[in-house]
Amino acid sequence: MQDSLETKVPSIIPLAAKNVKDLRQNPAYSNVDVFAYEETRLATKQFTPDYILGEGGFGVVYKGVIDETVRPGYKSIAVAVKELNPDGFQGDREWLTEVNYLGQLSHPNLVKLIGYCCEGDHRLLVYEYMARGSLERHLFRRVGCSLTWSKRMKIALDAAKGLAFLHGAERPIIYRDFKTSNILLDENFNAKLSDFGLAKDGPTGDQTHVSTRVMGTYGYAAPEYVMTGHLTARSDVYGFGVVLLEMLIGRRAVEKCRSNREHNLVEWARPLLNHNKKLLRILDPRMDGQYSAGTAMKVGNLAYQCLSQNPKERPLMSKVVELLETLQTDEVSHEHATLQTSSSHTSSKKRISSRNGSHREGSTHGSRSINVRSRSAPPKDSDLYDPSLGTEEKSESDRG
Repeated sequence: MQDSLETKVPSIIPLAAKNVKDLRQNPAYSNVDVFAYEETRLATKQFTPDYILGEGGFGVVYKGVIDETVRPGYKSIAVAVKELNPDGFQGDREWLTEVNYLGQLSHPNLVKLIGYCCEGDHRLLVYEYMARGSLERHLFRRVGCSLTWSKRMKIALDAAKGLAFLHGAERPIIYRDFKTSNILLDENFNAKLSDFGLAKDGPTGDQTHVSTRVMGTYGYAAPEYVMTGHLTARSDVYGFGVVLLEMLIGRRAVEKCRSNREHNLVEWARPLLNHNKKLLRILDPRMDGQYSAGTAMKVGNLAYQCLSQNPKERPLMSKVVELLETLQTDEVSHEHATLQTSSSHTSSKKRISSRNGSHREGSTHGSRSINVRSRSAPPKDSDLYDPSLGTEEKSESDRG
């Protein structure tokens, strides 16, 4: 596997710290720094509101910089500092779970934990900074979506590699909260999984599942897990299928503003994924012309399998990675050919326009100042403030 030299996971992860007191007495992870609360204050300029990246039930995430002014001799690095709200939905257990897992796991598609602080009542996590925020933030903005087909497939592949890595241990690690807001993007749109507060050790030996209290996010949780509390790696596969469907269609998993028939994305769209013409009609129109019909149908079929009601019929994440790697290679070639064709057509149009313009210049010189909008350009009112975009900027979606 390409990432083998960059990954690190023991066959079975022992949770080194059973509680915060234990963690204080035995800092367990040599690759994770322990920060004083004052150091996190310095890194975030005293937790100034201008540095807020996101906030939610867990607390607030700030952008920060750790350098020599914070800790002498420290190489300067941009970070995201998550401060746990003691009155929020997450408590010591979820906070400690993140430290325990991310303190031991290392993979290009998992967000890196730089360090933590558990001084007094303070609970903070310090992650690498992910410059482009969450997939949710980019995918569901109404104006200026820059996620091309190839970017979406690359993000899907990165996220699949992250899950496959977690599932690949002798005792699989079940992520349990796979969704667009937990997939973070760096400056080059490389995707990494974040927020391991709900992660859990999977079954081993003769066990077929682990029984646990149902937690996660409505719309992404596998139906058998919601009904029984039985958790397996295939539960994550279902969540992956939901996110893949969101990327294909450009809609959220649950949208209450739509008709009852389309309220739940999976219930509405899954039956259409195996009907080629119907699938092509419901794909996100912002990606028109960026993919081949054959590749789109293969990705649609993959989403269909991942969303099977029967967990045994869902593919392993390792198989998902293999398929997406093959499709990405095919689609890069298609996009390159499309761009070349488009560039050729544009050049031809410019030459024709230039010739025509030289004949009209004398008689229509004043017309240049007339404001004419092409049909393809967005109307001016599309630049108006969108409350949903404002919420995104201050939402749970931007974890780092």
